[in-house]
Amino acid sequence: LIDATLKKSGHGDIETLEADLWRDIQPDFRTSHYLDGFAHADKKFHFKADWAHPPFGNAGMGPWEQMPSLPDHWTIIEEADEAHPFRLATSPSRSFLNTSFNETPSSVAREGAPSVMIHPSDAASLGIADGEAVVLGNTRGETTLTAKLFDGLRRGVLIAESIQPNKAHVGGRGINTLTGAEAIAPIGGAAFHDIKVWVKKAAPATARKT
Repeated sequence: LIDATLKKSGHGDIETLEADLWRDIQPDFRTSHYLDGFAHADKKFHFKADWAHPPFGNAGMGPWEQMPSLPDHWTIIEEADEAHPFRLATSPSRSFLNTSFNETPSSVAREGAPSVMIHPSDAASLGIADGEAVVLGNTRGETTLTAKLFDGLRRGVLIAESIQPNKAHVGGRGINTLTGAEAIAPIGGAAFHDIKVWVKKAAPATARKT
């Protein structure tokens, strides 16, 4: 990948990089500070984006045609609805770094089994007690976690910290079972998807397995 990137960008290849181990590709002062204008024909900064032209507007790169042309809020996240009344956030945990260290024995011992934080009032309305097994789901699938009641949440919001291995979840289906894989506008790339879900108490047989 490094070799291909160097060649495509006109900076030699991996062998030349390994020989000198340093490549200064920072533009000169005037260019990097835009003293002579920006990379448009009129040299002006453009507040209005033209998403329909390269490098944007490519097929398979997300719904770029829906993006606002001027800087604005774009409601592209999954909004809770009647069938999926909760918003799920997979926030960082204190023991793992995303998927890093999530199979390290000491980190696993500190973090424990996969869990989801629920506001006590939301839990009460669903008959869910602290420490019980619960199932989260949407049209993509389901996953089972342990409920942790926490009144520091907003009502209607669930937090499942970190991304534990699939094998750590009952049934072997991890939290990303619920996550979409749609490309992100305007040019694809990494995404942090907001997810809408429903939650219910796990069936007794499932709860015993935890």
